[in-house]
Amino acid sequence: MYLQVLLSMVSLITISFCSVKEQTEMEQETPAGANTRNLRYLALGDSYTIGEGVPANESWPVLLSDALAGFGFPVEETQIIASTGWTTADLKAGIVRAAPESPFDLVSLLIGVNNQYRGVDLGYTQDDYHDEFAELLQMAIGFAGGNPHNVFVVSIPDYSVTQFVSGSDRERVASEINEYNNINRQIAKSLSVKYFDITPVSRLAEDNPELLASDRLHPSGKMYGMWVEMMVPDILKIL
Repeated sequence: MYLQVLLSMVSLITISFCSVKEQTEMEQETPAGANTRNLRYLALGDSYTIGEGVPANESWPVLLSDALAGFGFPVEETQIIASTGWTTADLKAGIVRAAPESPFDLVSLLIGVNNQYRGVDLGYTQDDYHDEFAELLQMAIGFAGGNPHNVFVVSIPDYSVTQFVSGSDRERVASEINEYNNINRQIAKSLSVKYFDITPVSRLAEDNPELLASDRLHPSGKMYGMWVEMMVPDILKIL
């Protein structure tokens, strides 16, 4: 009888130890605050979002998804609605065609360089950009289930530092990029959306050719990686 009781006690202790060990191992494998399900991410934009000039896995939305997975937030789906040359009006039409299915856990918006670039020839104005960007950001919030805190805006990079802009045009382009960014920054603020100002980083390409893709116009994977490093700490707080 005594032997049976002793064996039962040993068995219970062993089971308890194994349970604690398994729980400890699980906690060590799963980072604190990590998500227990895969996330859905929607990236809206133009050539900068699609990653013109770099392999698909070096575009910043893909790099961001990879980084989040490394912190215990695996992204099951990274849907990108973007194309080189798109203005705000083009992006809106592209979204309508793609008809992304809500809700997404994370939605980003980077758009406007082509509004600035094509403004003179095609009559785009900053007022047009203001209204269309505001509409796009409202759409982005809708794709995030109506939660603005799961949406973020990325500023327009400054391509005036590339070889495609020279002389006095550099100052003009840089000034206009600043004006467009002032617009999207204010709209993001008014809607309680996180804003990432990557424009100063984009200007580093003037003295560092490694920050440009082979086309010498768009950012390289290295620069996109710098953007993602800026974003990750705040996006982890969002998630």
